[in-house]
Amino acid sequence: MTHRISGRALATTLGATLLLPALAASPAAAAPTPAVSCTSAKAGLAAKLQTDITAALAGRTGTVAVGLYDRSTDTTCTLNATTAFDSASTVKVTVLATLLWDAKKTDRYLTDTEADLATAMITQSDNDATSKLWKQLGLAKIKGFLAAAGMTKTVPDEEGYWGLTQENVTDEQKLLQLVTARNSVLSDNSRAYILKLMGQVVADQRWGTPAGAPSTVAVHVKNGWLQRSTHGWRVHSLGTFNGAGHDYMISVLTQDNSTMDYGVATIQSVAKAVHKALVPTTPATRLYTPTGRPSEAFVPVPPQG
Repeated sequence: MTHRISGRALATTLGATLLLPALAASPAAAAPTPAVSCTSAKAGLAAKLQTDITAALAGRTGTVAVGLYDRSTDTTCTLNATTAFDSASTVKVTVLATLLWDAKKTDRYLTDTEADLATAMITQSDNDATSKLWKQLGLAKIKGFLAAAGMTKTVPDEEGYWGLTQENVTDEQKLLQLVTARNSVLSDNSRAYILKLMGQVVADQRWGTPAGAPSTVAVHVKNGWLQRSTHGWRVHSLGTFNGAGHDYMISVLTQDNSTMDYGVATIQSVAKAVHKALVPTTPATRLYTPTGRPSEAFVPVPPQG
């Protein structure tokens, strides 16, 4: 079965083989102020986003990569966009996209079993469902989709540990752009299906990039986390948002976090800055507040961590 775990339950829930002495090391020193780069067709927006995202990351430890693209204002922000990370559960969006891309080639619908597995994989981050679909597709089809999508720096794990797929912000933003606009890789029905499932993720997994999103935009999210002996906690969040005259997507990938909660807080600080800068609100506008007890699937990794 899939194991979903909150950070506060970690000590009693994780298997002993996943808790390594190296993980008890002292937190890293504060990293230098990140160099965020933004461009925009809207006057003043790039400078504001650059300032606000930089402020959100000031004093944070660890490695953080950020990608933002808003179609409505032709706005882009990047930070460490080519840095590679273990994907953890964020790769599940790629698995679903591959499944739909492959089905499109033979002009077929998903079977009931495939649809059940896909729903569990995205909405509940079910690891068993992911493993079944990963095995069914095989590396050749997964690599075929990555090539078609232009995700040239995404590298699936050859040993079947799909959560160790190497990804970066550049490729994750490419994926989210494919999911959110008409293209030749994914059909309109496929894109709508992916967004539907990402919009139905269970409440305790709707943390990260949705933090601070105004109620005037629709939220679609997929997160992931993973703890290993090197680089500590990886904590990631992918989100797409549309409404209030905006159509934007955010990818935040992090590692070298001392705890899961620390990584979540870093991502949510960035997300709040982005939503506030992009989407005007009024005092009556409700902002999304994620659960205080975030959960995710702890993906399978080799015993040596």
